[in-house]
Amino acid sequence: MSIKSKLVLVFLVLTLTACVKNPVTGKKQFAVMSEAREIGLGASYDPQIVAEFGLYQDSILQNYINVKGKEMAKISHRPELDYKFRVVDSPVVNAFAVPGGYIYFTRGIMAHFNNEAEFTGVLGHEIGHVTARHTAVAQRNSTFAQLGLIAGMVASPQIAQFAEPLSSGMGLLLLKFGRDAESQSDELGVEYSSKIGYDAREMSYFFGTLNRLSGGPEGRVPEFYSTHPDPLNRKEEVSHLASEWQEKLHMTSPKVNRNSYLQMLDGLVYGEDPRQGFVENFTFYHPVLKFQFPVPNDWAYQNSPQQFQMAPKDGKAMMLFTLAQGESLEAAALAFAQQYKIIATSSKNVTLHGNPAYELVGHQTTEAAQGDIPAGTPAVGVKIILISYDRLIYMILGAAEFADMGTYIPQFDGTMKNFKKLTDPDKLGRLPERLGLYTVSHAGTLESILSQKGIPVARHSEWAIVNGMELSETVPTGTIIKVIK
Repeated sequence: MSIKSKLVLVFLVLTLTACVKNPVTGKKQFAVMSEAREIGLGASYDPQIVAEFGLYQDSILQNYINVKGKEMAKISHRPELDYKFRVVDSPVVNAFAVPGGYIYFTRGIMAHFNNEAEFTGVLGHEIGHVTARHTAVAQRNSTFAQLGLIAGMVASPQIAQFAEPLSSGMGLLLLKFGRDAESQSDELGVEYSSKIGYDAREMSYFFGTLNRLSGGPEGRVPEFYSTHPDPLNRKEEVSHLASEWQEKLHMTSPKVNRNSYLQMLDGLVYGEDPRQGFVENFTFYHPVLKFQFPVPNDWAYQNSPQQFQMAPKDGKAMMLFTLAQGESLEAAALAFAQQYKIIATSSKNVTLHGNPAYELVGHQTTEAAQGDIPAGTPAVGVKIILISYDRLIYMILGAAEFADMGTYIPQFDGTMKNFKKLTDPDKLGRLPERLGLYTVSHAGTLESILSQKGIPVARHSEWAIVNGMELSETVPTGTIIKVIK
């Protein structure tokens, strides 16, 4: 057999074995991965995502999303999957799915739903990404970015390597589905939520909430919005699809369940949780672990249960604060240097505000020649300080292109050398805001009611969005609205 004939045979075999039937469309498509591989990926990403965000500690809410998710999964196109549903502890308004049936809603998005039908519509949308295998296709097509590095603020891949613990799982949040996939998931969200008895038109109203959030009080675009097409472009289509399904299923009174959903949110942590650390006036405070350190002016930052990261807006450097492991400060420093092949140029024991510390400065070199740059040339400069504080070892790492280290060392030192104990009672006692519920006793505009409940005028627009209403809207007597507890 000729080489050409062999190649043709191999191609035919691969083509025949790689085609599978799409569970939703029934049409054959190239298999992007086996189902076993898909499930395995989800199982490997799940602990990374949970470690990054943390699960929101509310058994009622966790049980709720699991019960509703399982109910919907049973009538989906892939009922045999062992779906997992989580509410994660993040204020970001987001919901996302990873291959194999792992689906996550942030407490931030849960706070912005105003009834059960809105929630189930989005739940069906995310299940749709799994049943139509969009997550598997996107996994194949995507080059995973380092979301852990402040959504790609650090431009250099050599520097970005130091956020490795967050790179693989968190990169899934950057999966972008094509417009056809989003439209299909919208259709499936309407279908699935309708089939378990909900008014899917409410899902279209939530797109209006997402659109308003894109120009919210802090000018931030929610992740759900930034990784999906324009919500307003889908609102009318979803409403139309919902009417069609209600007619097809002969639904005379589809469920909305506003009050029962809102009552479940009473006491939900809203916004950033200062107990996990917060930044104020360019200083990071951690009231639970009782320490503080400065953040360089105008640097972007990202906080997570695992680490706190900082980077200048040009992405040419980074700092990272995290726990370190080791029997001693020096051992922890040398283990880190060995892991990342850092050649130490200096190291010494120091004391920072009464705390024992160990400082190491070094660099990485190029492993192979790059153009005119010979192998072994210093490429990335690194400075780390290990600090023994309250029976734990903390590490602050600074990294920049080797040629730029002189520029960034003063900023690294400004943070590293000012790690100290937090003693300010105001910072130590800082608690998160929580959602409260108020039953309107006298009809009035939402704006007037928010004023009566002590919501600052500067935050009226924010709370109008949270309630899915307009400030000028008249709120009838007996209506439950969300307020600050």
